[in-house]
Amino acid sequence: MKLLLVFDFDHTIVDENSDTWVVRCAPKQQLPHGLRSSCRPGHWTEYMGRVLAFLGDSGVREDDMRRTMTAIPFTAGMEELLGFLGENKAFFDCIIISDSNTVFIDWILKAADFHAVFDAVFTNPAVFSSAGWLTLRDFHAHHCPKCPKNLCKRKVLKEFLDKQLERGVSYRQVVYIGDGGNDLCPVTFLGKDDVAMPRHGYTLEKKIAQLSRDMCPVECSVLLWSSAVEIMSYLKLLIKE
Repeated sequence: MKLLLVFDFDHTIVDENSDTWVVRCAPKQQLPHGLRSSCRPGHWTEYMGRVLAFLGDSGVREDDMRRTMTAIPFTAGMEELLGFLGENKAFFDCIIISDSNTVFIDWILKAADFHAVFDAVFTNPAVFSSAGWLTLRDFHAHHCPKCPKNLCKRKVLKEFLDKQLERGVSYRQVVYIGDGGNDLCPVTFLGKDDVAMPRHGYTLEKKIAQLSRDMCPVECSVLLWSSAVEIMSYLKLLIKE
């Protein structure tokens, strides 16, 4: 039985938020104040649609955007980890669940030759319109009150595991690697044999700690990381076992 590794993308695989990094394409690398202040809680994807429309109106085209996005840095140790996973696919299935979008993630992974590491990517669909603008859609609809309206990562993970079971695939352990507040919902879905790996100093670590203080700790084990080399060291131990 393989291990399933579930990755967030922004501030986990890459060391920035890809949605805010794209603003480097804008005139003077900034957005108008009215646009910046138009984001409502839980409606980030709608906001990003307006950002991308502004970039399109400003003359930013696909090649400009691709050059900017493929310069985004990977998190410390992540290139070593992804290289290790690519060489050991017999032991791991790897998926991404992200609130970024298909175009950004595809560009970044292919530019670094890490695309084949991942068996599936679940994120907001994006396409270029006939006018040359990048357009976004919500990943799905859901009824989870804890998550932004376009994406509940718990729902995505549960549906993926259910479909794998239908195909006769089950996992020895799920390892969830993330950093953000929207990673908490899937972490609370993990069982006692699974592991959450929150990035040290980021929101997910703080939210897991708050659950423990509230006397309702997560069921899975929790291991912090600062460099992805630490994740790789843990996975090497699991392979030896």
